[in-house]
Amino acid sequence: MKKFAYIGCLGFIAVITTEFGVIGILPQIAEHYKISIDKAGYLLSAFALIIALTGPFMTLLTSGFDRRKVMLTAISIFLITGIVSSLSPPFWLLMIVRILPAFLQPVYIATALSVAISKVDKKYENQMMSIVFSGVAIAMVTTVPFATWLSSLYSWESSFIVQTIVSLIALFVIYFSLPPIPVKEKKSYGSHLTILVQPTFIISTAMNFFMITAWFSTYSYFADYLNKAKGMDMTMISYMLFLFGIIGVFANWVAWKMLAKSIMKTTAFFLSGTILIPVLLYFSEENFVANILVIGIWGFLYSPSFLNASTYMISSVPQSMEFANSLATSFGNLGVTLGTTLGGFMIVNKGIEYNPWISFVFGVLAFLMIILRKIVEKKQEKLQLCKE
Repeated sequence: MKKFAYIGCLGFIAVITTEFGVIGILPQIAEHYKISIDKAGYLLSAFALIIALTGPFMTLLTSGFDRRKVMLTAISIFLITGIVSSLSPPFWLLMIVRILPAFLQPVYIATALSVAISKVDKKYENQMMSIVFSGVAIAMVTTVPFATWLSSLYSWESSFIVQTIVSLIALFVIYFSLPPIPVKEKKSYGSHLTILVQPTFIISTAMNFFMITAWFSTYSYFADYLNKAKGMDMTMISYMLFLFGIIGVFANWVAWKMLAKSIMKTTAFFLSGTILIPVLLYFSEENFVANILVIGIWGFLYSPSFLNASTYMISSVPQSMEFANSLATSFGNLGVTLGTTLGGFMIVNKGIEYNPWISFVFGVLAFLMIILRKIVEKKQEKLQLCKE
C-alpha cells in the first residue's frame, strides 16, 4: 500500500526539516549568540551524535509497541521542540530542545519503513522505501530552503516555525490516516544482535559511516561555504538549496530504479560524488554559472545517500530490516557528527574553502569498504560451494 509509504514520507519531511533546517541559518545563529560558526555547528552535530549513540537501543526498546503510537509520539516531540526553539531561548536550552527529538528520530524512520513495506510484495520493498526516503529530497526542495529564505527576510527563529508547522501537519495526517498497527510477533533481542558479528554487515556499516562523513564535512556548512568560498548572499543561498532539493527529488527516483537492478553499483555511482564534487568546486572558483552546475550535480549525487546507505546495509542482513536500518541511521548520523566536527575544525584552522577535501578522503575510504565487502562475499560464496 503506497498510502502507508506516503504517510511515512510526510513524517520524514518533518524529521529532516528539524535536523537539517538549521544548516541554512547557522551563520545567523552564530551571530545572534555571539559564538563561532563551529560552535553553532554543535546544533547539528549534537543532534546527530545522540541519534548515533541511542538509535539502535531506542529502536529495540520500542519494537514491541503499536507502530502508529510510536510514530505519533515521535512527531509530537518534534512539534514541541520546534515551538520552544522558535522562541529564541538561551543557547544552552536551544541545545537541549535540539537533542530531545534526536532520541526518537531513528525510531520514527525504522518504524515508518517497516509500516511502508508491511503490506507489499518483496519485489516492491525498495520502491516503498524510496517513497519514504524521498522525504529527505522533498524537505531539501521545500521546507529547508523555504525556512532559509524566510529567515533571510525576518529572523532565524522563523526557520523553527516552519519546522513546527510541518510537524503539526504530519501529526494530524498520521493520527487521522494511519490505523493502529500492533506488533503481532516481537523478535527477541538476541535474534537482532546476531547481525553485529556478520562481516559483511560490519563492512557495510563502515561504508555508511565513511560516506556520510564525507558528504557532511562540507554540506553541514552549506550556507557558510557558499557565502565565504563562493561569494553568495543569503537569498541566493536559499535559491541554491532549492535547486539542490529539486534535483534531489529526481535523484531519489533514479536511485530506487537503479537499486532494483544493483544495490552495489548504485551505491558506488552516487558515492562517486564525494570524490568528484571537491574537484569541481575547486575548479569552479567564483564562476557563478559553473557553481550553479556544480551544485546541481552535488544535489543529484548527494540526495539519495541515506536511501543508498540504508539499502546497502539492509541488503547484507535482510532478515533484520528494522534493527539494521536503525544502525544505518545511527552510523549515518555518527558520520554527520564527525563530518560536522571535522568541517568546523577545518574552518577554524585552515578556512572553509578546504572543507571539500575532507569529503575526498572519506569518499575514498567508503569506496575501499565496497571493494572489501565484495571480496568477503566472494570468499563466503566459495566456502558455501565447498560445503555443498
